[in-house]
Amino acid sequence: MSIKVLYFASLKDSVGRSGDELKIETPLPVSEIWHRANPSMDMPETLLAAINMEYVGLEAKVSDGDEVAFFPPVTGG
Repeated sequence: MSIKVLYFASLKDSVGRSGDELKIETPLPVSEIWHRANPSMDMPETLLAAINMEYVGLEAKVSDGDEVAFFPPVTGG
């Protein structure tokens, strides 16, 4: 199974890339996707995530073909 991982805003700079392709064996929570894609980096406390362009919690399951996006909190003025 394959999933696409995208990083936006300051996360893109922190991880040093705009995305990853991951192979997974079974559906996994979003938090585990972060850890597999970034094994040497702690997951930010205020991390936001989306699966297929819909906001989700960090325990939401990611399945084959999904696109996972990570980004910092959005602020506006």
